[in-house]
Amino acid sequence: MGEAWKRFKKDRVALVGAIIIATISLAAVFAPLIAPYDPFEQFFEGLTIEGAPRPPDGEFWLGTDLLGRDLFSRLLYGARTSLIIGIAANAAAVLIGTAFGATAGYVGGWVGIAIMRFTDLMMAFPALLLAIALAAILKPSLWIVALVIALVNWVQTARVIYTQTRALVEREFIEAARAAGAAWPRILMVHVLPHLVPHILVWATLGISVTVLLEATLSFLGIGVQPPTPSWGGIIFESQSYFLSAPWLVFFPGISILVVALAFNVVGDGLRDALDPTQRGRD
Repeated sequence: MGEAWKRFKKDRVALVGAIIIATISLAAVFAPLIAPYDPFEQFFEGLTIEGAPRPPDGEFWLGTDLLGRDLFSRLLYGARTSLIIGIAANAAAVLIGTAFGATAGYVGGWVGIAIMRFTDLMMAFPALLLAIALAAILKPSLWIVALVIALVNWVQTARVIYTQTRALVEREFIEAARAAGAAWPRILMVHVLPHLVPHILVWATLGISVTVLLEATLSFLGIGVQPPTPSWGGIIFESQSYFLSAPWLVFFPGISILVVALAFNVVGDGLRDALDPTQRGRD
């Protein structure tokens, strides 16, 4: 891990991504202290005389929304929603995918075939359409949305972990553990899983950007986190009719989604290269 950290520090793009993630995470955690206003409070002076949202100014830094609420405060609290769902949903997806992929790869036989055919079946469904169907059946809420995203995003992790596990089970130290009489659950937990940690870490990081984007998409379609809970995708959904007259209502949450997704992607790429130095021919 020390060598991996040294390699990661040399990747300046990944470091910038990590700094961005840390900054946004701290802003989300301390949103009650940073936000100048209550994100749910509707200000009479937050609307123009015509009843339109106010543009950015000295009082409302990023302007107001269609109900006269401070957009900057809602973006800070919306970061909480996006990060909670992104981290929780992706953590659940990685755990499910690792369990299925490692079990199928090690046990093999009809068990492995059945698990991987089920994985292929899940991959055949478009993730967005499956998420929309599940979200429509279940009552949308923060944790329900996280569960829905986890249920549609675990398949990619399962496929990668399965491939890596199949390569590991043929190694000499696995054969030695079998010869020593170790049970397969112990071999899987003690000897196989530690070698899968680098791949799990990479997918755990890269997958967060996907879950953040999927959460924003579901909220934009009106079947994600429900108002008045702030959500970046929900803010865009509520403000789409003001796209031309109040573009800041779409621009600021949109750029927030873009920056977070890009930051997690570059950090994931940096981790992949740091944990696997042969990825780009590094020593």
